[in-house]
Amino acid sequence: MSEHQRLTEAILASYREHPETVHLEKVPLPSREAIVAILDDLLDLLFPGFFRMQDVACSGLNPKVDETVERAQHSLTRQILRALRHERLCGQESSDNGEEKARTFAITLLQDLPALRTLLAQDVQAAYEGDPAAHNVQEVIFCYPGLEAVAVYRIANRLFRMGIPLLPRIMTEWAHQKTGIDIHPGATIGPGFFIDHGTGVVIGETCLIGRNVKLYQGVTLGALSFPRDASGNIIRGQKRHPTLEDEVVVYANATILGGDTVVGHNAVVGSSVWLTQSVAPHTTVMMEKPSLRIKQP
Repeated sequence: MSEHQRLTEAILASYREHPETVHLEKVPLPSREAIVAILDDLLDLLFPGFFRMQDVACSGLNPKVDETVERAQHSLTRQILRALRHERLCGQESSDNGEEKARTFAITLLQDLPALRTLLAQDVQAAYEGDPAAHNVQEVIFCYPGLEAVAVYRIANRLFRMGIPLLPRIMTEWAHQKTGIDIHPGATIGPGFFIDHGTGVVIGETCLIGRNVKLYQGVTLGALSFPRDASGNIIRGQKRHPTLEDEVVVYANATILGGDTVVGHNAVVGSSVWLTQSVAPHTTVMMEKPSLRIKQP
């Protein structure tokens, strides 16, 4: 047996040893490429003229929107059906009811787009008003990675609330890869949300974030610990991440942890703060000023 054949046999043996990491001859998983294409269509519909729909005259907008909606609905239905079948939520793989259920979910998301535009308009305005470097709202939409990450999150959150598996995480992880901002689709985030600069922001699944909240780069809203049952298995479905009430500002590299941690409305959490306890409304939390030491050669 050649070295090449021995390598092939070793790889095949590893497939047999860990069958849970092999997904062949099973119900097809959703396609990452198709889901990214769906996001491109949805972002075009949410912000026409800022992404691919740049050469469309207003007089030609109706047929272009109709074409994009039809394409997005068809592809969404197909990918949702794959996700549902993978999770065995629709019974038999050939079930017509499953296809109809997937189509209903796709239509529901598309019907939510006007409401999503209203919500995102508040996010855009919050970014413009919160950043003196922004010259206009068009710059925010076209250039700010925080706005793009929030837009993808708001789409994914709709699907997450419907109970669609896999697709919401694929969407937000794509945004994470592209922008450096990691927002779990299960988080609850109010209107007027602004992430400034954005890189390194992490927002956990059970976070509750109120209206007009502003985060800077490197902020982590995470879990303090993971509760386990008597067998040592992680208990899922419990609130693990903090609550930020309305009008909270959290500065760069602050870490706020724990499901019982509540940051009261109009509070300010300073840069590099490590916070695992609740703070009252209108509170400012800051690290003590560090001492600077300069050593001459």
